[in-house]
Amino acid sequence: MKMKLILKKLEGTHNIESIMSTLGIARSKAIYYIYRLRKQGYVKTKRLDNNRRLYNISFENKLGGTSYYEIINKYSPIKITSQEIYKVYGKEPSLEETLVYAVKTQRLRIVLASLALFKMIGDWPELYRLSKANHIERQIGALYDLSRLIMRTRKMTKRFRNHALPKGNPSFNYVIKGLKSKDFQDIEKIWKIYLPFNKSDLEDYK
Repeated sequence: MKMKLILKKLEGTHNIESIMSTLGIARSKAIYYIYRLRKQGYVKTKRLDNNRRLYNISFENKLGGTSYYEIINKYSPIKITSQEIYKVYGKEPSLEETLVYAVKTQRLRIVLASLALFKMIGDWPELYRLSKANHIERQIGALYDLSRLIMRTRKMTKRFRNHALPKGNPSFNYVIKGLKSKDFQDIEKIWKIYLPFNKSDLEDYK
């Protein structure tokens, strides 16, 4: 079977059994095809907790590029898997870009995992520029204050904080629409932002 045809049939995420089933081949042949595709740059392998392997097989793997999820997974104890993979080609996305992207997804697990990025954030002027451009500077500020309760973080600059804090008496907004915290209302009041997490949601950071 030609490798291009195999690549087309296997595009997606598989374990060894699903490869055997999809191609109708024995285990030894499936291992051989994985080896050939990996050598050509089409396979990324992830080892699961039970020591089994999961294979992401895609033409895009050969192109290179880095996804926002890969960056989050590099730093966070909470791992993200998604059928929707957004890769950035050329220069790798910065941590600041990745954090803003995560908040903009409005997805609970992605935002939760991205809290770990505050440990490494260094370019606060860039983070402010990106968050202001996306109208989420108060959300970023509230999430930062939350992250400081559960981990060591890089210190937010006074300039970021002073510019991002709500002025006047603005209405409350959300990190994730419709979700409010029962445990972190003091942070919510400071930023006029409803946080989507309670203490129990943060246990993976302990």
